[in-house]
Amino acid sequence: MATSLHRREALVGLGVLGLSGLASPWKTLGILLPKVTKRTIYSSGEQLPCVGLGTWLTFDIGSSPMQRAERKQVVEQLLQHGCSVIDSSPMYGRSESVVGEVTHDLNVTERLFLATKVWTSGKAQGQEQIRRSANRMQKKPLDLLQIHNLVDWSTHIKTLMDMKAAGKVRYIGITHYLPHAYREMEKILRAYPLDFIQINYSVQSRRSADRLLPATKDKGVAVMINRPFEGGNLFRYVRNKTLPKIAKDLDCTSWAQLFLKYILANDAVTCPIPGTSKPSHMIENARAGTGRLPTEAERKKILEVL
Repeated sequence: MATSLHRREALVGLGVLGLSGLASPWKTLGILLPKVTKRTIYSSGEQLPCVGLGTWLTFDIGSSPMQRAERKQVVEQLLQHGCSVIDSSPMYGRSESVVGEVTHDLNVTERLFLATKVWTSGKAQGQEQIRRSANRMQKKPLDLLQIHNLVDWSTHIKTLMDMKAAGKVRYIGITHYLPHAYREMEKILRAYPLDFIQINYSVQSRRSADRLLPATKDKGVAVMINRPFEGGNLFRYVRNKTLPKIAKDLDCTSWAQLFLKYILANDAVTCPIPGTSKPSHMIENARAGTGRLPTEAERKKILEVL
């Protein structure tokens, strides 16, 4: 409850707390939405919006019409704010299927950058899982396919490279979320032609900035950031704290925006993918991708107030 209140405070003045009753309140109110900035995918030069959407837990739902409607509104707000990235995995229960069904129902699949992962052992098993994932997400070719948590990566890397060469996937990469994997990830990205890695990075977990993130810049590999809010733990940590002055200086009206701007200030980062099931939170997250980012001195001030 405290986390929700912190995030909702920023939206009261915009009149969007009644969002659940409006499919497109911004159009209804005639508000010109700020669009998130874009960053370059080094391997192609393609521009990607700098804030996306993760689906772990949040899109693992059943067929409830109310839940489906809420996820549709999340996707609508993602697009209305100029974002496009939605990341999933076969590890995330029904999330891939829900993403595919929701985006198909909205007829927006081709406007989105859809990413998923392979999360199994063995070549044949991996190929079958990838086939199912593409069918569930209802997009071919997939925009991005990554090896989830490096599971059997030495087998799947060849499959992914072959798929990219055949035009069955646009980009390939690897993922993890724990520091013990950083050394191996760096070795892989230096040895293979990856387009992306996905890694954890936040105001609380900063070790990937020591070597791994600089290595991605050196090799021209784009970076998605998972766990930008530490699975929600950051909101619990600051729930009794008032937003610091530095937040106002950066046009941040919530802790969520401040946490995301801290991440985006690292120029190795391409796109954080915070997960949410709430349209109001999607709006809030997207707004972090607009306006000025903190300088290095301001990033230090952000850390000082935590």
